[in-house]
Amino acid sequence: MSIDLLCVNGVKCSSVASGIKNNNSLDLSLISLIDGTNTAAVFTQNIFCAAPVLVAKNHLNSNIQALLINSGNANAGTGKKGLEDSFKSCEIIAEELNIKPEQVLPFSTGVIGQLLPVESIEKNANKLVNSLTEDGLGNVAKGILTTDLVEKYCSVSFKVDGVKVNLSGVAKGSGMIRPNMATMLSFIVTDIGASQDELQQCLDISVSQSFNRITVDGDTSTNDACTLSATNQSGILYSQCKEAFQKSLNELTKKLAHMIVKDGEGSSKFVEVRVSGLESNEDCLEVAYTVAHSPLVKTALFASDANWGRILAAVGRARVDGISFENINISLNEVQIISSGEISEQYTEEAGSREMEKPEITIWINLGEFKTNESVWTTDLSYDYVKINAEYRS
Repeated sequence: MSIDLLCVNGVKCSSVASGIKNNNSLDLSLISLIDGTNTAAVFTQNIFCAAPVLVAKNHLNSNIQALLINSGNANAGTGKKGLEDSFKSCEIIAEELNIKPEQVLPFSTGVIGQLLPVESIEKNANKLVNSLTEDGLGNVAKGILTTDLVEKYCSVSFKVDGVKVNLSGVAKGSGMIRPNMATMLSFIVTDIGASQDELQQCLDISVSQSFNRITVDGDTSTNDACTLSATNQSGILYSQCKEAFQKSLNELTKKLAHMIVKDGEGSSKFVEVRVSGLESNEDCLEVAYTVAHSPLVKTALFASDANWGRILAAVGRARVDGISFENINISLNEVQIISSGEISEQYTEEAGSREMEKPEITIWINLGEFKTNESVWTTDLSYDYVKINAEYRS
């Protein structure tokens, strides 16, 4: 495990190569939680959610003691057999851990429409359990990857009356990213004591300003899930550190969310679209997502082409009332392009091109005088994105 990833008391993890993937890489992971842990979760809003999502929702209130994650197979679009396979995987792990199947939350990620090879889980369950270690979360970060190029993990900590509280999390995702709840998969653990309701409230707040503000391609996966588990091993209760815990959780999820965007399939630019000045934050988000999802804007970003007309056109087609042309202000980083609906007198094509060549770009869009402000993080759209997704199943 990376030295940057803090251990959380009451958590043990492992990851093995079970053969679900064809390349002999880690593809079956387990996070074991000490008895007394409480877990909250958020799931995809895609109505065709995968079998493990349905099973996990049903199990969530059952004193969860294990998270089982496989990569390489999404177990989505697999009907009744998929549900049976997902629950069977819980039974297999539960038997090894001497707990109930309902105390296991299953998660899957990978190719949609293929049956889960349960025999791979059955053959490797004993090895998976016997490999559990307190510093194994880093291997889970590797074992949950699909098209990702890098592992995504992060830890933060804070102190309460001299006692250290740890939070550690891992995530995966680089394509099929517009979560609309969380990320493709993310698992966060902490050693505070907190009820499931307290954790759920914190998680909802945190994902709303992190995972729910990222988009690579506008596609919401069938398998998205994010969990937050508290082991109650630090001696510190949530009631003692509400603000500090929420701040730390927000920091952690935002870092993980940014890692997902930066690992966007084939991406070369990390882009923030920041919109302000409209009557509601929802309107600001609508404009931001319209710009972030525009293939023409995203390809211009990839080409480092200061074709600001594409940004302007995207703003104009956002489903928002009350936008007036004379109030539009657009900048690339600190270079202003449009000022009060007119091309800025100081703007030059050369200055715009220099900003577009940078690996990190902020597109600033102000549309009025209201004190609203929302950001969405996205990527450019490259040749490699098409290649990666065209060849994904080959």
